[in-house]
Amino acid sequence: MTSKPPTPPELLHLAEGLVATIAPQLVAARAGQADGTGSIGVSTKSTANDLVTEMDQWTERTLVDGLLGARPDDGVLGEEGSSVAGTSGVRWVIDPIDGTTNFYYDIVGYSVSVAAQIDGVTVAGVVADPVRGEIFTATLGGGAFRNGQPITASIKDDLGTALVATGFNYDVGLRTNQAAVLTTLLPRVRDIRRMGGAALDICLVACGRADAHYEAGLSIWDVAAAALIATEAGARHTDIDGKVDDPGIAVFSSAALHDDFVALLHQSGARARV
Repeated sequence: MTSKPPTPPELLHLAEGLVATIAPQLVAARAGQADGTGSIGVSTKSTANDLVTEMDQWTERTLVDGLLGARPDDGVLGEEGSSVAGTSGVRWVIDPIDGTTNFYYDIVGYSVSVAAQIDGVTVAGVVADPVRGEIFTATLGGGAFRNGQPITASIKDDLGTALVATGFNYDVGLRTNQAAVLTTLLPRVRDIRRMGGAALDICLVACGRADAHYEAGLSIWDVAAAALIATEAGARHTDIDGKVDDPGIAVFSSAALHDDFVALLHQSGARARV
């Protein structure tokens, strides 16, 4: 007998429960309460600036164990290397700590991100801000929420008064282009913020704390949960060529601002790769 497929709310409930348990432990660990020493083991990945800590690895292991313990036939894709094919049609996409550099330096702007996909479509997403104690959630067609309360994106339609968030890639060539882009953008918007991980920045667009976010070189685990949260909150999401599935420059903004903002990125010479 074939088992009934899971509903998006059921998948969200599982992910949110795990993330809500883990997030406070990250704050405790960073405060030196995990091992009594205040030390955070750290190494590097793609470049000397691309950090990974022991807590990234612990968080991913804990999430994978919890998800597969509840749903052993599901697949998993995690930033720190977890990869399980699965047979159920459900895949969990995990970024254990998005914004690891912020976590390492003990500043705000990092998050835990978990998305549930069914046959490749994201149907549920959770992004937790451990420092502020906020959990952003969404299900496909079910709206977006922060700590259980509905959220909506900005209705900003004027570039000149738009607050724009962004992030910088670890590739030196791409970072050089990103710096050049800022010289065009900055005089044309209210201000630029570079706060930390992309997932949380996108959630700030979802709840109206930022009017737009753009960033090149993101991976699926950076955006899978946050993109659902933003679009369910009424934000638009494309790349600078108007596509959604292209792994180029991800652009999130208020619906009224989006076309003008994308055009400005084109004028600035923004590149998805060098």
